[in-house]
Amino acid sequence: MKTDFLDIQKKRRSVYALGKNINQSNGELVSFIENTIKESPSAFNSQSTRAAILFNENHDKLWDIVLDNLKSHLKSDEAFNKTKAKIDSFKAGYATILYFTDSDVVKGLEEQFPAYKANFYDWSEQAQGNAQYAVWTGLADNGIGANLQHYNPLIDEDVRKTFNIPENWTLRGEMVFGSIENPAQAKDYIDDDNRFKVFE
Repeated sequence: MKTDFLDIQKKRRSVYALGKNINQSNGELVSFIENTIKESPSAFNSQSTRAAILFNENHDKLWDIVLDNLKSHLKSDEAFNKTKAKIDSFKAGYATILYFTDSDVVKGLEEQFPAYKANFYDWSEQAQGNAQYAVWTGLADNGIGANLQHYNPLIDEDVRKTFNIPENWTLRGEMVFGSIENPAQAKDYIDDDNRFKVFE
């Protein structure tokens, strides 16, 4: 068995110390992200995943939106300062990918295939996971760090208004990426006996 892909997978980690020292152009990054999502599998070839890629002041606006929406939930100066430091670490990254699911696609499939109606939302989430993982792993293979956040649905309405997002796009995650300023910690693994069963 070839193990090249396993080696690439091992590069993908949640990297939180991100910077703006990226060698690729925005155009190269956009092309890579878009094509990676296009090649990611989805049930019924539904292609329900959508994305918005935020650079420069748009990237900053996103994390300002997150902090503004979190303020009312922070009950002390200490909590605010701790949260602000975390959000600032995301803002220090180079760009952010917003991942969405097109709810019209999901609803359309539910209507077209009623026998599977209960499954299409779950399958759209699997498509999200496939797309997010593929992009994340591909970025890592290019020496770019990333981490995935989920401030949705708290920020959904402000994101929709700020970036003119269609009503039928449902936010599912926020992936910030940038140069790796400090590598991720080593990953721990549970025992294989607790994870796998093999029947021969």
